[in-house]
Amino acid sequence: MEIKKVGVLGCGLMGSGIAQTTATAGFETIVREVSDELIAKGFAGVEKSLAKFAEKGTITDDQQQQIRARLTGTTKFEDLADCDIIIEAIIENLETKRDTYKQLDAICQPETIFASNTSSLSITEMMTATSTERQKRFIGLHFFNPVPIMKLVEVVRTILTDEAVYERTVDFGRRLGKTPVRASDKTGFIVNRLLVPYLLDAIRALEEGVGSIVDIDNAMKLGCGYPMGPFTLGDFVGLDTTYYIAEIMFNEFREKRFAPPPLLKRMVSAGLYGRKSGRGFYDYTADPKNPTPMHLNQSI
Repeated sequence: MEIKKVGVLGCGLMGSGIAQTTATAGFETIVREVSDELIAKGFAGVEKSLAKFAEKGTITDDQQQQIRARLTGTTKFEDLADCDIIIEAIIENLETKRDTYKQLDAICQPETIFASNTSSLSITEMMTATSTERQKRFIGLHFFNPVPIMKLVEVVRTILTDEAVYERTVDFGRRLGKTPVRASDKTGFIVNRLLVPYLLDAIRALEEGVGSIVDIDNAMKLGCGYPMGPFTLGDFVGLDTTYYIAEIMFNEFREKRFAPPPLLKRMVSAGLYGRKSGRGFYDYTADPKNPTPMHLNQSI
């Protein structure tokens, strides 16, 4: 069955970005949230993003209006019943996701593909909340922030995913203008499996006095050609998010390289999440364009 209509669960940062991307690619898209207020907030972000693309000439004013017209919001699961694929981007809580999928499984057409945007949770554990037949049509579609700009999507299969469904979803990723990479349902998939230990090692290097925040960042940018250093990247991703993913990966693999360093735990406990909170490894409160390194030994 060709994918024509897309459902998106969640209209937060990732959900609204996914919805914008699918609508831009020409798909009728319906977004479900728990309240009209959250839908309005998410769609306002989409409209702001589309306006920026129009200002840059990436899309025309007519295209901007057409994309927005393909987007519809709802608070009802039932309005997703005739979607060909439903992409879930709600809170990273396994039981909440399982409960959501159980409700959807009862009302969606048998052909509907269920896809989760999770970055760390087990697709298989979510899948088992649905019927045996639905489990063959259950995958991971892990997008990256900001979704309308980042070109990568990880397409994740379980041991039960139907091959034809998987290939159709890979093709759907291409139709969205993304480069799909194939991954299996192992915690962290490809990107976080490699990225998280790198971020954690940088924090350990700081703890051990190998170098300062700025020097370690500059070393990785200028020595390895990375667009940003590990501390700048960690602040951008969110140190709370990094800590959460690391905890899940450590519980899965029980390997030291996935264990959150003490400094990371204390920063998260202190509310130093990075850009989202104003302070992380850098202080963004005075001048966001020129963050000031924090004296962590004095602050934590």
